[in-house]
Amino acid sequence: MKKDSNIFWSKIFSNAINGVSMIKEYSLQGLNCANCAAKIERAIKNIEGVSYVSVNIATSLLQIDISDSHSIDLHKKVKRIVHHYEPDVTVLEKTALRRVNFENINRKKIARLTIGAVSLPIGLALENFFNINGYIILLVFIFCYLLLGGTIVLRAFKNITTGNFFDENFLMTIATIGAFAIGQYAEAVAVMLFYQIGEFFQDFAVNKSKKTIAKLMDIRPDYANLQIDGTTKKVAPETVQIGDVIIVKPGEKIPLDGMVIEGDALLDTSALTGEAVPRRASVADNVLSGCVNQNSVLTIKVTQTFGQSTASKIIDLVENAANKKAPTEKFITKFAKYYTPVVVGFALVIAVIPPLLFNGVWFDWISRGLLFLVISCPCALVISIPLSFFGGIGSASKKGVLIKGGNYLEALNNLDLVVFDKTGTLTKGTFKITAIQPENEFTAGELLETVASAEAFSNHPIALSILHEYGKAVDKNVLSEYREIAGHGVSVNANGRTIFAGNKKLMDKMGIATEETPSIGTKVHVVVDGLYVGCVVISDEIKPDSYIAITELKALGVRKTVMLTGDNQQTAEAFASELRVDEVFGSLLPQHKVEKVEILNGQKRANGTLAFIGDGLNDAPVLAMADVGVAMGGLGSDAAIEAADVVIMTDEPSKLVEAIKVARFTKRVVWQNIVFALGVKSLFLLLGVAGIATMWEAVFADVGVTLLAVLNAMRVMKK
Repeated sequence: MKKDSNIFWSKIFSNAINGVSMIKEYSLQGLNCANCAAKIERAIKNIEGVSYVSVNIATSLLQIDISDSHSIDLHKKVKRIVHHYEPDVTVLEKTALRRVNFENINRKKIARLTIGAVSLPIGLALENFFNINGYIILLVFIFCYLLLGGTIVLRAFKNITTGNFFDENFLMTIATIGAFAIGQYAEAVAVMLFYQIGEFFQDFAVNKSKKTIAKLMDIRPDYANLQIDGTTKKVAPETVQIGDVIIVKPGEKIPLDGMVIEGDALLDTSALTGEAVPRRASVADNVLSGCVNQNSVLTIKVTQTFGQSTASKIIDLVENAANKKAPTEKFITKFAKYYTPVVVGFALVIAVIPPLLFNGVWFDWISRGLLFLVISCPCALVISIPLSFFGGIGSASKKGVLIKGGNYLEALNNLDLVVFDKTGTLTKGTFKITAIQPENEFTAGELLETVASAEAFSNHPIALSILHEYGKAVDKNVLSEYREIAGHGVSVNANGRTIFAGNKKLMDKMGIATEETPSIGTKVHVVVDGLYVGCVVISDEIKPDSYIAITELKALGVRKTVMLTGDNQQTAEAFASELRVDEVFGSLLPQHKVEKVEILNGQKRANGTLAFIGDGLNDAPVLAMADVGVAMGGLGSDAAIEAADVVIMTDEPSKLVEAIKVARFTKRVVWQNIVFALGVKSLFLLLGVAGIATMWEAVFADVGVTLLAVLNAMRVMKK
């Protein structure tokens, strides 16, 4: 799964390293046909130098990875290919802006539909109530037909000349011309009218879903208030540099990541984290682009350019998520490719074999074959399913969870094992001394002073918590010969005394016996000139949200939860017992975590997946090897975003539960659409072959079913 999903990015990375490729992006405004999108993809893949291409119908975005050694006019070629399949689509080369564009309602199309809808009853009246020459009646129906379906017929014949004729244009053209050939003029025009009306509403629904997706990602700022020589100038965010100072007024979005240098305000972070409660930002606080200033002016010093800002990263992740298709999407795309030719073959068999071999009536069986063509169009599946997955990704991002592709969204449905890192994931990662246990006539104060001296040069969180508890400045002038003992502790000479401070491994290495105590936490043992003088116990605090996460994961059917930590086994088991984690492994270095996850991977149920949740930095190897790597608190962290498949934008492990619920709702909607579309089509196909269904019902089985499937897919975006 991971190998397939990362092909695009691995190619881009490899090519970028060698300096041989470039990424080109185009906005295909007005593209709503998923079948045509697939054909455009296949055609562009055949351009020399193109190593990857993806058409995302949900955002109308075309991405191409092409070798820069090819001097072809790519834009001209892309435009020609797109217009070959979709003449009305506008092709625009993308720049730094990443905004989805939508086609305005086509007034000409509305006018044609209106005139056609009025002309059809006139033709029916002339045919049934007036004694008029049949050729005149035929001309009226031909006029109506060309007015309503001329573009479809023209497109179908253009496709036939190039051998690409298996699409809905071809199916509708053959069906309606066939109806004319057997004298069913009014039925042919009516089918085209209702097909066009259905297409109009289908396009309306698809465009509405695109707008919903765009709204979910509407965190891109339009401008920045740049402070220059005491004045403020409104500029494009792309032009602001690191170190520049910007002003953010109440009601405005923060355009770039930065640090507050003046002001105090409440920020609406819901677009990034899904949290409804505002966060306070004061001087020296870091703030992220995409947040909305609610109540007071902030002066911010920019720390990231626009391209590296949080808002840009989130938009980029969500838009590119469609490149990594779920297995269900891939199957439907492949299914549609072979489905239409098979359908045409069956329609031909229905129309020809019964009259030739079984004395059937030609008129009757040709009508049934034409009905078969109209009913069997696969649009309901090839449009609604990608929309469902993209809607699920957008909905999760609204809740503060970035999912990098439909494949990971689908994988979240089958979680069997969830493996947690402890520090910073299930716990707050902030340490404090919970016990001081002196021995050999040392007092608690003397022990604390001694261990503070030993840790005076260390930046480790445990060392910082000891220095914070000591609360005094350590005289470093009396310290010498400081050294860190990797994985064990530290040593230092203080006023001629040799101090060792570290874990039990260090004590064992020195041959010093220690007694296990009932205190829960990380123990820092202290030795002075070879004499054991006691230990301090340092504990991390469990996040309240962690209890909710473990409980709800079990309720969702996750079979086993596991915790991996570098803490000693006794401390690890105490934390695991409190959290009710099923299995725990302590005293692990990063390489040991990889080994444990490899073993756990072999314990999954058939078709089950394993998720690892870590901080996205120290746990990068494990995040990469898990079926679903989840980075905790990874917002703004390049390491987290690169290593993980899912990024939780807050420090709440329970966000994984919300992501699973979105994934399951998405899957439910996808399968509803598959069963509904295939079920209705199968029913009407049987009725059509039996001679019971009419063209009107056939149009409903095609366009009506597609419209209903798209409307159902839109529910995912509101989840």
